[in-house]
Amino acid sequence: MTNVIDLRRSKQKVSSQVQQYLLASLSENTRRAYSNDLEHFLKWGGRIPASPERLASYLAEHAKKLSYATLSRRVVAIGRAHTAKGLQSPSHAEMVKATLHGIRRTNGTAQRLVKPALLCDVRKMVTGLDGLKGIRDKALLLIGFAGAFRRSELVSIQVDDIQFVAEGIIIHMRRSKTDQMGKGRNIAIPFVRGKLSPVQAVKQWLEMSEIASGHLFRRIDRNGNITGDGLSPQSVALIVKERAKQIGLDESQYSGHSLRAGLVTSAANSGVSSWKICQQTGHQSEAMMQRYIRDSRLFTDNPLGKIW
Repeated sequence: MTNVIDLRRSKQKVSSQVQQYLLASLSENTRRAYSNDLEHFLKWGGRIPASPERLASYLAEHAKKLSYATLSRRVVAIGRAHTAKGLQSPSHAEMVKATLHGIRRTNGTAQRLVKPALLCDVRKMVTGLDGLKGIRDKALLLIGFAGAFRRSELVSIQVDDIQFVAEGIIIHMRRSKTDQMGKGRNIAIPFVRGKLSPVQAVKQWLEMSEIASGHLFRRIDRNGNITGDGLSPQSVALIVKERAKQIGLDESQYSGHSLRAGLVTSAANSGVSSWKICQQTGHQSEAMMQRYIRDSRLFTDNPLGKIW
């Protein structure tokens, strides 16, 4: 597969240090997304270099299949594939811009919103889980919800990032989507009453797995052996979908992001202040966080309920 940032084919040679920092300018998730976007274009029949007409045809053919946000990102990825080789990017052509604009006016820009996995849902999801895989999934689901982690953050947690304290645990998040510079932040997960405590679930998983360092959440092979490989972000989505289906929910409406959205929605419905929720989620603004809870409050203080 052609790499979006193909420095080896660049017209000008650069040192290994420069290559390292150029690659570091994009997060691993962004590089992966761009590479997947480019691969999709090439499998469709695209090529590098691509003409504006060819790129516009690709966009038009997928206008009803993919969201506007996805198509826009693919235009960027294809453009980067050109500039990395010193080629003129078709993404700047008026035909491509006009096609994207027409798709936006016709189909809108609304993104698909997954359903939040509320606290009551998560409790049902983890009830009865046992065995090695079950205990791992229980810890993953409870910690994912309690910390409002993005799925990429959840699978990046290392054992050394966890500090057990009297009040519960503190998880040090080294880097995240909104912290590309790696300043890091700490997420507190306190002890809670009952058998479904996230802190106790992590303890149980560490004791059963005997993992002392490296990735906290790891892949378990078909023979039931814990591997040294951490779970992928996609694995989180599959686990959430699997457990949603098991408790009678429509798994197509849930994803790994449902855990993060569920904590925000559950906390807001319980009256937790916006700034405290942002402290847990790492949102840079309350406006971004409000997107999660807007629909959950459609019936709260509804004007018709006040006057009818």
